[in-house]
Amino acid sequence: MSINCRRQIIGYLTIKDYDTEFKFYTLGFPNREVREGFVKYLQPYYMPKTTGRSNFDVSKFVNEVRTGEAEGFMQRLDSFFANGDYALMGDKELYFHNAMYVFFTLLGFYVDVERHTTDGRMDMLVQTKDYIYIFEFKIDQSAEVALKQIEEKGYARPFVADSRKLFKIGVNFSTEKRCIDDWKVL
Repeated sequence: MSINCRRQIIGYLTIKDYDTEFKFYTLGFPNREVREGFVKYLQPYYMPKTTGRSNFDVSKFVNEVRTGEAEGFMQRLDSFFANGDYALMGDKELYFHNAMYVFFTLLGFYVDVERHTTDGRMDMLVQTKDYIYIFEFKIDQSAEVALKQIEEKGYARPFVADSRKLFKIGVNFSTEKRCIDDWKVL
């Protein structure tokens, strides 16, 4: 197919939306004929069946954190850790702390690790405009044990007067599986 032919067909696409943060365009078709032509002739050329790309969608993860969809972003984190190479994954709680810290920080969130309180230290605190996430990490224990520590140590108390919605998230990492083994969101 010549360049001119491709340009002509591509000219039939319309921009439906634009995400300024991630610079993503949502494209659409003006009619059924153009859609069918694109799917039949151009999509296989521009979108081969194997792209070699990760199935982890950063924009969806960021949106889930920003909109309080804690179960959604935890599922993505679970998938992210499960896709790692066992030889590269650490087996100490500190490894997982650091990985979570780096992950959230690189995505632009306000992150505080080992935040001191009057009765202990929160493993990780993530704050957005509308939400507060308190994380407690355990290794080879359970998400319930992590949540129990959040409650017993009163990690949520400093945010009682805060109007943002607060989530308590207990996460357990497995040294055997070298990934997230269990999580629970309250």
